[in-house]
Amino acid sequence: MIKDNQRVFNRVLVLIDACLLAASFMGAYFFKFYILNPGPGPGVLSPTAYLNLLFIIIPIYMVIYFACDVYAPKRTIRRRFEIYGIVKANTIGILALIILLYLIIREFNVSRSVMAFFYAFNIVLTSAFRWFLRGSLRSIRSKGYNLKHILLVGYSRAAEEYIDRISDNPQWGYAAMGILDNNIPAGTLYKGVKVLGSLGNLEVILPQNELDEIAITLPLKDYDYLESIVATCEKSGVHTKFIPDYNSLIPSKPYTEDLMGLPVINIRYVPLTNTGNKFIKRLMDIVGSLVGIIIASPVMLVAAILVKFSSPGPIIYKQERVGLHNKPFCMYKFRSMGVQSVKEEKSGWTTKNDPRVTNVGKFLRKTSLDELPQLFNILKGDMSLVGPRPERPQFVEKFKEEIPRYMVKHQVRPGLTGWAQVNGLRGDTSIRKRIEYDLYYIENWTLGLDIKIIIMTFFTGFINKNAY
Repeated sequence: MIKDNQRVFNRVLVLIDACLLAASFMGAYFFKFYILNPGPGPGVLSPTAYLNLLFIIIPIYMVIYFACDVYAPKRTIRRRFEIYGIVKANTIGILALIILLYLIIREFNVSRSVMAFFYAFNIVLTSAFRWFLRGSLRSIRSKGYNLKHILLVGYSRAAEEYIDRISDNPQWGYAAMGILDNNIPAGTLYKGVKVLGSLGNLEVILPQNELDEIAITLPLKDYDYLESIVATCEKSGVHTKFIPDYNSLIPSKPYTEDLMGLPVINIRYVPLTNTGNKFIKRLMDIVGSLVGIIIASPVMLVAAILVKFSSPGPIIYKQERVGLHNKPFCMYKFRSMGVQSVKEEKSGWTTKNDPRVTNVGKFLRKTSLDELPQLFNILKGDMSLVGPRPERPQFVEKFKEEIPRYMVKHQVRPGLTGWAQVNGLRGDTSIRKRIEYDLYYIENWTLGLDIKIIIMTFFTGFINKNAY
């Protein structure tokens, strides 16, 4: 039923998008020649000529919309990703149109301004319509209409997590009709979803029910049944998806690659293993650290003088930290304590009202000014402007045994600031929580995220209430 509805819905959507394209294009024409100007001047193509261009524009855009998955189901996709798809499709479309009109057909009388306005108008109109449509559909689904009925095959942690998510998001329009499992007694309920029977009941249920989807959520110990279950589901023609029960093994988003027809699942996607991404980030680090050193040099000079007169000892404190690929390096900081022995230094973290911290050191720590010399670490390549904070070797040895996935943070360069730091996880805060934020950064890195973190640092990252 849902499949049939989706086909009809997509056809209507294509028709509406064609109307929006026509409205945007002719709207751009009238905006250019009747709003910004008193009327078309000599040599300007007539409205009829522009209308005739729609017989080229609409088919081209429809093909591009399908290629860019503009008509793919968007139940669980966030708004910004849907808007991104529209912008991407329109960008490709306008480039194709420019090449066709100006380089192939060589129709130079089509106004460049009209093309620019058309690009902007169509993005705004299509996005606004999709926003209205999404809101309307979500409202309808949250009231119990237009639901997608799903049967879960296998009771596992993955099944529970799947039910949790669809229960918490009724606007998605998913309804779990029940669970089949060999080990859980029939009648067992989880958040209102009942175990209907064993896996063998699948062949009986499929012909009797109008299911929209089968979600295979087998526990790891029952994966021997996977092949036969997939074969049964495929024979029924019902859309089948596999939700693997490997959260404990692959806790974050994996990615797949095709090895000459053999699908390979990579446990973790780290964008910064890409050579191009590494080059861009390193270039940003070099430029950023040089600019930072120049701008911060007066502050560092004053800090150096204050440290020198605060207590006997060196101005710069060098401490061994663990960096990229678990390699140790010397991290630079302005000295904020009195000179200590190696044993005292390794005794532990600084605590509240720690007598080892000088008065100048307290101020430097609270304002994070003690970390400015790390700009030279960044310039050298030991560190990055943005990344997980580096830790001392003895704590790395301790945490890697206690905290799952702790060592993943060493797949990228450590940073002067980071996603955990700008979210308040600095100093004496939860290491586990910090690792969660570090992993999110590592797996979701973009240049835009780095810029966002740097901007957030100026508003949230300098004053450290957890620094002692």
